[in-house]
Amino acid sequence: MANTTIQVTKQTRDHLAELAEERGLSIGQLVDALAGMQPTATQRAKEVAAARAHAREVIGVDVSDEEFATLDVLGNLRRIAAEKLLAMPGRNAA
Repeated sequence: MANTTIQVTKQTRDHLAELAEERGLSIGQLVDALAGMQPTATQRAKEVAAARAHAREVIGVDVSDEEFATLDVLGNLRRIAAEKLLAMPGRNAA
């Protein structure tokens, strides 16, 4: 990618300069670090595809992308945790 000049407001430049100074970086290094923390849509899609492929391999069932989209992972984890808590010895199931 060719070097391009990007116009930012003085306020934004001053803010970036202060953030960079606090971290012992140049503004360019700070921007590079910030950009590196944010994957592109293409990178996210590749990560999701890899995660789905791994999940399919681990569970041994071919789950479609549509089925993956409707999975309630957090809800299932909460349900499992609640069931385990209630099944603990000495736990009053009132």
